Amino acid sequence: MTDLATRPAEVSALRRIDWPTMIRRYGAAAVLALLVIFNIIFTENFLDLRNILFVQLRQAAPTAIVALGMALVIATGGIDLSVGAVVALSGQVTAVFLLDGVPPLVALPIGILVGLAAGLFNGTLVSRFGIQPMIATLVLFTAGRGLAQVVTGGRIQTVNEPIVEFLGLGVIAGLPISVFSLIVITIAIIGVTRFTPAGTKLLAVGGNERAAGLVGIRTKWVKTMAYVVAGGLAGYVGLLELGRIQASDATNAGLNMELDAIAAVAVAGTTLAGGTFSPGRTIIGVLMLRLLQNTLVAHGIPREVAQIAQGLIIVAAIYLLRRSRDAR
Repeated sequence: MTDLATRPAEVSALRRIDWPTMIRRYGAAAVLALLVIFNIIFTENFLDLRNILFVQLRQAAPTAIVALGMALVIATGGIDLSVGAVVALSGQVTAVFLLDGVPPLVALPIGILVGLAAGLFNGTLVSRFGIQPMIATLVLFTAGRGLAQVVTGGRIQTVNEPIVEFLGLGVIAGLPISVFSLIVITIAIIGVTRFTPAGTKLLAVGGNERAAGLVGIRTKWVKTMAYVVAGGLAGYVGLLELGRIQASDATNAGLNMELDAIAAVAVAGTTLAGGTFSPGRTIIGVLMLRLLQNTLVAHGIPREVAQIAQGLIIVAAIYLLRRSRDAR
């Protein structure tokens, strides 16, 4: 009798749960967990440490680093379409300096400065001149890769430098450089956004820019800095990509990385309207999409079909974002 009496209350409680919001927040983690279980059962050597560290995580880490910068920009209500081109431009400028005999300890920071300058350019267009983020960042999306081609003369040139090779193939504390970098960058971003006023200001600007300005927050500065950080992270990934292929490749370096980063932020449940930011969920989104593609390809599914599957998941994530927003 007690079970029968309490069952309607339990059903009512289940109905009161905001399922779209729950799926939005934890859906990517759930899919990632299911993919891991599937691969443990059906994919040979999936749990091999070298496969996890040097295939799965090493492939995902550069996109995850760029996605963290993208998530910062999206938190302010913006978007950055230029990060893939900035990855290419940073790597190519660095390669040219190295090939001209500039010491690596000088050339590598220049590559990061290129990314920071690109971010400052984007942020200035958005915050100072009021240009829509998609239009503002479209400038470098189109011109940045073309400029990278001009810098290298359209040629792919081998870069033989031990430090560059270390960035691409080296290991720190048993982790590939890209994975180690992702951990350090994530900790730094969490520290700044969770334990300093910067995080509050970031979300305030994205949530209601006008109200944030009325309480004294320098909204233009906050938005500009988000783009600068995103550009700097893209610049660093440009160095990682240069080290990975050991050559300058303006055509393919960072290609479509901006789309992968935006997709990861979306499937992670971060509203693209701004005002929310979750580094952990962003990384989970990257890992889920990367593992999904790798899993499908490993089991004989053409890469084109794998990309269609990714697209369907992104559409579902955007639908859930809209449902959870409308339910508020």
